[in-house]
Amino acid sequence: MEEQRFSANGFSARLYSCNTAVVGTGAAGYNAADRLWQLGQRDILMVTENRLAGTSRNTGSDKQTYYKLTLSGGDGDSVREMAQTLFSGQCVDGDIALCEAALSTQCFLKLVELGVPFPRNRYGEYIGYKTDHDPRRRATSVGPYTSKQMTERLEQAVLDKGVPVLDHLQVIRVLSDGQRTYGLLCLNTAAAPKDRFVLIRCNNVVYATGGPAGMYADSVYPGGHYGATGLALEAGARGKNLTEWQYGLASVRPRWNVSGTYMQVLPRVYSTAPDGTDEREFLMDFFSSAAEMLSKLFLKGYQWPFDVRKVDGGSSIIDILVYLERCKGRRVYLDYRQNPVSGAFSYEELDPEAREYLQRAGACFGTPIQRLEHMNAPAVEFYRDKGVDLAVQPLEISLCAQHNNGGLAIDCWWQTHVEGLFAVGEVSASHGVYRPGGTALNAGQVGSTRAAQFIAARRTGQVPAEKFEAAAAAALTEMGTLARQVVTGSSNVRALWADAAQNMSRCGAAIRSSAEIRAYLDRTRQLLEEFPRRVTAADESELCWVYRLRDMLISQRVYLAAMVDYMEQGGKSRGSALYTDANGTKPYAQLPDAFTFALDDGTRGSRVQEVLYRDGACRFEWRDVRPIPEDDDFFENVWRSYRQTGNIG
Repeated sequence: MEEQRFSANGFSARLYSCNTAVVGTGAAGYNAADRLWQLGQRDILMVTENRLAGTSRNTGSDKQTYYKLTLSGGDGDSVREMAQTLFSGQCVDGDIALCEAALSTQCFLKLVELGVPFPRNRYGEYIGYKTDHDPRRRATSVGPYTSKQMTERLEQAVLDKGVPVLDHLQVIRVLSDGQRTYGLLCLNTAAAPKDRFVLIRCNNVVYATGGPAGMYADSVYPGGHYGATGLALEAGARGKNLTEWQYGLASVRPRWNVSGTYMQVLPRVYSTAPDGTDEREFLMDFFSSAAEMLSKLFLKGYQWPFDVRKVDGGSSIIDILVYLERCKGRRVYLDYRQNPVSGAFSYEELDPEAREYLQRAGACFGTPIQRLEHMNAPAVEFYRDKGVDLAVQPLEISLCAQHNNGGLAIDCWWQTHVEGLFAVGEVSASHGVYRPGGTALNAGQVGSTRAAQFIAARRTGQVPAEKFEAAAAAALTEMGTLARQVVTGSSNVRALWADAAQNMSRCGAAIRSSAEIRAYLDRTRQLLEEFPRRVTAADESELCWVYRLRDMLISQRVYLAAMVDYMEQGGKSRGSALYTDANGTKPYAQLPDAFTFALDDGTRGSRVQEVLYRDGACRFEWRDVRPIPEDDDFFENVWRSYRQTGNIG
């Protein structure tokens, strides 16, 4: 890694040069750096806005899942069968599904070797359990902090190797001509104004920035995670399956999924006015009996994501009722201190699935907190560690954005349409409409491994100097000029950010209305066009919010346009998105008309929506999914090819 200076049109930046820059210090980013080093690459560096932030290190659930090939018991499994499970999630490319299945064991066992304590029995089998959309028992976990422990172990491996990590660098431009990448322009958030900008000249960028979490106000992503998908779209990377998200109920402070036993212990659910008065168990306004309500609440535990297929007669009606209550301006809570409906319910009257589970768990007694302590004490300890004692205080919740199943389009080496720009982890679109729980952690490890393998074998060259200089000069001039324009002494940037996030949660989250999406889409277009004139910052310290807002608005612009295009192509409600449709049906008469919708019939599951964002406009293309490859598996042929090329390329 070399350090120099670069100047253009009165602006100056510190310049670093390397072969590969890894953006992001989550589990996928650290694994990319570690794999590159293992493959003999030394000219690498890591770039991060905040080394201790991010989703991998700061999120989880009651039992955060890692999904991999079955490694225990007598049940049959195979790479092809696991690939088929992933492929069946709709809008999934088969080559990516096959890679995620084939490398799942290698990546899982690497984490084991690094010290992540995945449980195994006395004979060494790594035991598993079924997760959602999982026909086998491929899931495993180390508890609420699975991804945190993965990140910490991978981080230590990278630091032990001496890979340089540049902290406090916020990427504000991906240098590209739309065809290939030449590096990055960053804002140093911890430096004096003269060292504000940092350029990184590199042949490869491994983009591990996570999903575009900052787009939503109602979000379970950790507060320090914003994403940077808009910058990659601006650089020419294509978006894929951008309409497909996962939403679910989560606590507001701290941000955490209230899945699994948090729901299965049957907490009391109530709402209040904003000032805490007028406490009401509002779910009972909808259900005919406590047993019916509690049975649906129980199912929310392992049917945690909002799923439009489970609205009519299923557990996702709970998500809608919470959403509607909050739309009234009320606050919604889970209460573990006392039983729902003043204890006026019978375990025997619950639906068989709930009744039998609680009976087998020996949890048909006491209060919700006593049941939770009995069934999953670490789930209680988690909140206590965060300053929330469930034994003495309620937990405020909301319907939140949790994971983007779409993202940047990639090939089977996780390279985007922009040569040299690789997208790994949640920022990449390796998933489709549905996915087994825990696949995101596996996908991040597999994708970063594949990217490292390709870079080490095929992309060890240098960036053309004249191409880099042209791209760097243009980006530095534009972003430097923007900084001069927006620092006025007054500030509206944070208010604009909050307003944009709230609008996205209102119209572009789990409940989607064509009219509202189109109206807000026009506002994002206008604000982006007028950005230098409309946005103001009080001083230099707010520039990070200026560039962050710009990236967020580009993301919103493209994601909202993708939703409009999906509806124009005849797309209906599917996955975690309910599209209001006057020609559909309303599952319950007492719901507002916005919940009139039609279920997608699955025929679009073999088609993928891709979008190219250029000059402020979105161009959409629909294509067939790539099938699961039928490769030559005759050993001698594969061995010969492997000796010659490593089968990379």
